[in-house]
Amino acid sequence: MSKQVVLTDEGLKKLEQELEMLKTEKRKEIADKIKVALSFGDLSENSEYDEAKNEQAMVEARIMQIESMLKNVKIIDDDEITTDKVALGSKVKVLDVEFNEETVYTIVGSTEADPDANRISDESPVGKALLGHGVGETVSVETPGGIIELKILEIAK
Repeated sequence: MSKQVVLTDEGLKKLEQELEMLKTEKRKEIADKIKVALSFGDLSENSEYDEAKNEQAMVEARIMQIESMLKNVKIIDDDEITTDKVALGSKVKVLDVEFNEETVYTIVGSTEADPDANRISDESPVGKALLGHGVGETVSVETPGGIIELKILEIAK
């Protein structure tokens, strides 16, 4: 059985949109590339054809991956998110004790993690360290750059 995929409602919508785009626009785009490449004749030395077929294989693999995820999805309901303790779906304002910098993280499942947007996985070092802790608590996180101390300032939905 496949691993359960935990998503926020927003994450589910993004996956569904990606799947729709891959099945419609991307498939048509690749079919057109294959048609053009076939018009060049000899397939034995046709790099355009090989490239289009490789792209097609990657797109089909991603479609299968998304469809598999959607079959095993668990949506984080806003009602399940508490503001007492950090959990999946929580928005957490933390203070880096050493540098006196505040950051807001959203704790999400690994599928929709996006560190550049401060959407961190519950499986990441920071995500793991914050889970289950409350406002006012300080957690130690082992990172590649050393141990950092984060004080939880606020938890929101």
